[in-house]
Amino acid sequence: MSHALIVQVALPMPMRQLFDYRCVVGEPLPVVGARVMVPLQKRVVVGIVCGVSHSSTVSLPRLRSIIRLLDDESVFSAELFTLLQWAARYYHHPIGEVMQAALPSILRRERPAQPSRVRHWRIRDTGIQALSQVPRRHRVQRQLLQALADAGAVGLAGEALAQQVPRSSAALARLVEQEWVESVSAPSDLSAPKAPPVLNPAQQDACAAIDQAAGHYAPFLLDGVTGSGKTEIYLDSVAKTISHGYQAMVLVPEISLTPQLVARFQSRLGASLAVMHSGLGAAERHRAWWRAREGTAAVVLGTRSAVFAPLARPGLFIVDEEHDLSYKQRDGFRYSARDVAVKRAQLCGMPVVLGSATPSLESVANVHSGRYRRLALPARAGEAQMPKIQVLDLNHLAVNDGLTAPVVAAIKKRMAQAEQSLVFVNRRGFAPLVACGECDWQAHCHRCDARLTLHRRSNRLICHHCGSQALPPPACPQCAGDSLYLAGEGTQRIEEALNRIFPKARVLRLDSDAAGGPDHLARTLDTVRRGEVDILVGTQMLSKGHDFAGVTLVCVLATDQGLYSIDFRGPERLFQQLAQVAGRAGRRGQPGEVLVQTAHPDNPAYVRLVQHDFAGFALATLAERKTAAYPPFSRFVLLRAESLRQGMPLAFLRLAVRCGKTAAAQMGVRIMEPVPSPMERRAGRYRAQLLVSSTDEGSLHHFLDGWLVQIEGLREARRVRWSIDIDPQEMY
Repeated sequence: MSHALIVQVALPMPMRQLFDYRCVVGEPLPVVGARVMVPLQKRVVVGIVCGVSHSSTVSLPRLRSIIRLLDDESVFSAELFTLLQWAARYYHHPIGEVMQAALPSILRRERPAQPSRVRHWRIRDTGIQALSQVPRRHRVQRQLLQALADAGAVGLAGEALAQQVPRSSAALARLVEQEWVESVSAPSDLSAPKAPPVLNPAQQDACAAIDQAAGHYAPFLLDGVTGSGKTEIYLDSVAKTISHGYQAMVLVPEISLTPQLVARFQSRLGASLAVMHSGLGAAERHRAWWRAREGTAAVVLGTRSAVFAPLARPGLFIVDEEHDLSYKQRDGFRYSARDVAVKRAQLCGMPVVLGSATPSLESVANVHSGRYRRLALPARAGEAQMPKIQVLDLNHLAVNDGLTAPVVAAIKKRMAQAEQSLVFVNRRGFAPLVACGECDWQAHCHRCDARLTLHRRSNRLICHHCGSQALPPPACPQCAGDSLYLAGEGTQRIEEALNRIFPKARVLRLDSDAAGGPDHLARTLDTVRRGEVDILVGTQMLSKGHDFAGVTLVCVLATDQGLYSIDFRGPERLFQQLAQVAGRAGRRGQPGEVLVQTAHPDNPAYVRLVQHDFAGFALATLAERKTAAYPPFSRFVLLRAESLRQGMPLAFLRLAVRCGKTAAAQMGVRIMEPVPSPMERRAGRYRAQLLVSSTDEGSLHHFLDGWLVQIEGLREARRVRWSIDIDPQEMY
């Protein structure tokens, strides 16, 4: 045992340490970043090698040995490995879980790093001739032949064919034997690039600045109004990056935005793309990951988790709609993909572009401090003008089913002009409140401190927090009265009202209940772009990134709740949401109009919105935050705890406060008193939280290093579920 080497392995466990295993000289020595199979208690898991040593705090006889080496080389590049180590330290999250998050799910098991070759199938002429002759009892064969016949000469990938016709491998083998189907090489996704449009002077200046920064770290904030042509700048910068032999990474906040961007990138660049998002199958994500790692994919385009995709030759990072909350992981490893992208660009020595019409106030502050360079696009591209925004005062207007007379009249006018209208209401379902007019009973979730929403189509009361469902009661459960009523308007109620008011209109509702998967959503959005929809009703998923050429009217309903958010970011989120959805109107030559219904027309957020003055809103809000010592002028950390037992989370957090009180005072860190979460009970669990803040980032992280070790040692820490959230984006 004197010749034994100690391998330090990161394991997928909620523990902030590496685990030592033996590797005897004479056996292959694992390289840092390689995957290994190791024993863990009574099971076997995949870990990542993080170092090699000649000593351990555990005696050699007690150390267990590595079972199997899975990789001959690191699955991570040097810069990505460094990035993951940084992320584990910055977000104070166990290194093993951080590294697992950067791997495709297939590689978290005993699988080769390189994916198997994708088989592609095509029907032969003999198969087309035989299709009508296959007996009905051979149902699976008929389905296979029909699917391949529909695909034509291009054929189908094996995985796609298996999805269309499940459990068909045996039938497919018989079709191959009969020479009705053949295996062919997969078609390339490369195409001849289209000529780029002529850019306006502001776009040209932005492209020139990004191009000049190639080869060194340079963070840019691309601050352009909606419809100003930010995507064209992305395309130009990516094209130049590819021409220099490097890869580009483009992040988008929502799966729904990927199909249209993929189409634009492929048509303009003719380059190979690796698409990565949660809507893909495990095998597809694995192949995309491998293509990015090997450098055969010139562009990686994906959602939040794609920020950890390996790149053989990184050259440019782009974060579209950088303000979007979707970039923040809300559970487990709570990272911000936007901030990780900026750090990764710094490690790679490459430019990073953060784009938005309504940038986060953190990014605006970074511009003011000189950390970021602002690239401004103050006007819409082409002949398009910013839409006219009008605020409708609900204090002086009657509302029927959520709609005022000016909104109805405006939609009617667009119908007569064969133009499209978008009605935005950020509540799905039919009615958010079911109540009794006699005893004031309300339909509440039995697992959450929240009201149930009526969904008319399914005739269910549904909790939008935990998913619990119940049938609507025929009478009041409390007083047995028959005075039940519905209050508030969701997307379903607005859809029903519009169908009643405009019986000849083609009304389409698009929210998370109706969207379906990414492919279905893409097809649905295409119907809007083709002009097959007159009125589009939807939630926040319609508010960003989409280009609807025919939409000239946007009506915004029921947004005032954002003014009274318990989260200090509430007004910022409201303004961003309103400005983004307003930006869907009039994006071509036709003038756009936006109608906003509110009971508070004099609120500064609405006043600035009418003026299209996000910059003024940002400056005023930043001044307020500076006075209050709120982010970005300080750093926030939330310690959350939850338990099935009421009172347990608060008791645990009070102990945590006592553990860190002395050290916090010495380091200039402020620990607030713990409080119940704004929604104390969710999914049957009671929740509480405490806020930690400091104006000095270094002192805050130094404090957290010691404090979290103390918390982990508490006996009570094993009786609750707790987590730490660095730079929280939601204060509840």
